[in-house]
Parts: sequence; C-alpha cells; structure tokens
Amino acid sequence: MSTTQNPDRSRRSERSRQAILAATRELISESGYAKVSIEAIAARAGVGKQTIYRWWPSKGAVIFDSFLALGESEDGAGIELPDSGDLETDLKLVMRATAAEFADPDFERPIRALNAELIHDSELAELYRDKLAGPMDEAKKARLRSAQHAGQLAADADLDLVLETLYAPLFQRWLLRTGPLTADYADALVDITLRAFRP
Repeated sequence: MSTTQNPDRSRRSERSRQAILAATRELISESGYAKVSIEAIAARAGVGKQTIYRWWPSKGAVIFDSFLALGESEDGAGIELPDSGDLETDLKLVMRATAAEFADPDFERPIRALNAELIHDSELAELYRDKLAGPMDEAKKARLRSAQHAGQLAADADLDLVLETLYAPLFQRWLLRTGPLTADYADALVDITLRAFRP
C-alpha cells in the first residue's frame, strides 16, 4: 500500500525565511544599504518578491529581522546577562563582547544600515525598541538590580543612567568612527561607570 506524503509547508516556509534573512545580510555586507533592494534579496534567496512582501512591509523591516536573527537562540531562551556574583567581571565580559561585535565588519555593516533606517522610519524605530532595545535593556537592568541587592551598586542608582554611562560613549565612538573599539576601551568604560555608581 503506497502513501503520498504532503510537503511540510511550515518547514518550507521557514527555509525560505532563513534564506531571505541570510541573503539580506550578505547583500548589505557586500553592497551597503542603499544598493540593496527587495528584488535583489528575492533573487539571492531564490524566492519571489511576493514571498518577501507577505512577511515584511518594507526593506527596512527585512533588514531589522535579518539583524535580529543574528541573536536568536535555538531554544528560544530569553536574554540573560552573566551573573558570576562579581559585577565588574560580568560587565567587562559583556562590554568586551559588545565592542568586538561593533568592530566586526560582518556584524557592523547590518547594524549601521539598520541605524540609518531608524532615523527615517518611525514605525521601524518603534519595532526596534519593542523587540530588541527594550528587552535588552531589561535584561541588563535585571543584572544591575542583582548587583544592587549584593551591595556592589548603589541602592539608589538610576539604572537607565548606568546603562547610558556604559554604552553611550561606545556607541558614539562607533557611530562617528572616532577611535578603535578595543577590550581596553571597554574595560575603561566599566571602570568609570562603577566608580560613579558604586555605594
């Protein structure tokens, strides 16, 4: 008795989605945002334009999801920062990794393209805050609260200000290309921040 197996459409759709996201990252790295088009993404991914427009309303939205996919965990676990019990060690680990990511051309190009779009697209900026920046900030603040409870950070410290003190100089140096993003620079930002906000 023969059986006819129907194709798994969900698996096929996920393969197409991953191909589109990978194609978007490749094209941005090769050509920059301005030269990337929905047509080029579709051709590189081997799908029709209508497939892309079924999932994303704009080129900026595809770029955002292609960047977001870089950080997707296979088990779907939530964002969590290291907590060894030593805030300085944990922050230096995170800041060094952040500086290394921003200095990596394959990671840096899609980030720069995304930031260029966020300036002009308010809906994309809101999506970015809701799906990426907001959850990341909450994960960082959860680690800072743990440090407050352990007496390693002032109990009355403004956690949003702590994060700005840590990350804003790094982001500005990256955005304006004013200097190298090194491990020493990352460590210095942690040292300055902890001097300001320790008990």
